[in-house]
Amino acid sequence: MWLMTLRISLRALGRNKLRAFLTMLGIIIGVGAVIAMVAIGEGAKRRVQEQIASLGTNLLVVLPGTLTMGGARTGSGGVQSLVDSDAKAIMDEIPLVSQAAPVVRAVQQVIGGDQNWSTTIQGVAPEFQQIRAWAVVQGRFVSQADVDSTAKVALLGQTVAYNLFGGESPIDEIVRIKKIPFRVIGVLGSKGQTGYGTDQDDVVMIPYTTMQKRVLGVTYVHQISVSAVSADRTKEATEQITALLRQRHRIQAGRDDDFNVRNLSDIAEAASNSATVMAILLGSIASVSLLVGGIGIMNIMLVSVTERTREIGIRMAVGARSRDIMLQFLVEAVVMAASGGTIGILLGIGSSTLLSRLAEWPTLISPGIIALAFFFSGAVGVFFGFYPAQKAAHLDPIDALRYE
Repeated sequence: MWLMTLRISLRALGRNKLRAFLTMLGIIIGVGAVIAMVAIGEGAKRRVQEQIASLGTNLLVVLPGTLTMGGARTGSGGVQSLVDSDAKAIMDEIPLVSQAAPVVRAVQQVIGGDQNWSTTIQGVAPEFQQIRAWAVVQGRFVSQADVDSTAKVALLGQTVAYNLFGGESPIDEIVRIKKIPFRVIGVLGSKGQTGYGTDQDDVVMIPYTTMQKRVLGVTYVHQISVSAVSADRTKEATEQITALLRQRHRIQAGRDDDFNVRNLSDIAEAASNSATVMAILLGSIASVSLLVGGIGIMNIMLVSVTERTREIGIRMAVGARSRDIMLQFLVEAVVMAASGGTIGILLGIGSSTLLSRLAEWPTLISPGIIALAFFFSGAVGVFFGFYPAQKAAHLDPIDALRYE
């Protein structure tokens, strides 16, 4: 019975191939647009997650606070209130912190061979590598022995290594920072750009004690990078760090902190949520095309019922039941919607791939989205085909036979 109904439906659709295709066009465009838009949204979400992951795991950043002079408040970093012993205290006294590392930074000209490059110099501790999850592709990272001896050693980011040494290995080469020679002990893995377009690979890392004593001549640190034990404990860790530093800096109750603790996990979650909202918004906008396509199917099916009224009457006269008539028209609507959905899926995959290659825009097509799009196109056929099918099934056989 089902096979016969499908055969009759296909034969009916085959009589008006162009009209059937134009009816399916709305579904084709709708499904293709949904897949392409969701792929773009998911690709953007994946890119955001990758950029967030490149910053480090469960990351908290402690920064110097502000200074008030004569009623005027300076911006962040107006008072250099952080020292390396603060980082040690955070790691030793707060159980929710797995790693803490002081960071001292400055922009300096680096000279290597007959080339030079202006870049960010970061003075770091060994823990910094684990906090930022930063791989070393050649050589090694800064060790505790380097920190204790204020060693003149350096690691180069990918951008700096390329601009100073091209494709040659810089290991054991000498670079100069403020005329001080540093031996290159490693090359950092690529981190890429941040969401703000900053090149994370444009950096040179040296022991923070060397940065303090030999390069800048300071005793403070510019920030403390902290990794909490887990993402869901970062807020609690922030509170404990704040309480500890207020105690260490002897800040009385009611007075402002001379430091700021920023929770990058909250920023990461907000960015990820924004990307999710964008994906949903794009998919919702594209879904309007599916609605229009469904209305087109209903319109054509109503026209088809009118055109085939006499045929319906003859089928009823020879024994066809109302549910048989209803099933035939419902199958026709579903076949058009499902066929349009299949073509739309291929169109959406093709357009997403083309966009990714030509515009270098990140796209991500998941099997779940494809299955959902196909199911939804079939559901559109059932929903918008039900009324015309019901109308055909409830025609009076005698009136239908008299219809001209």
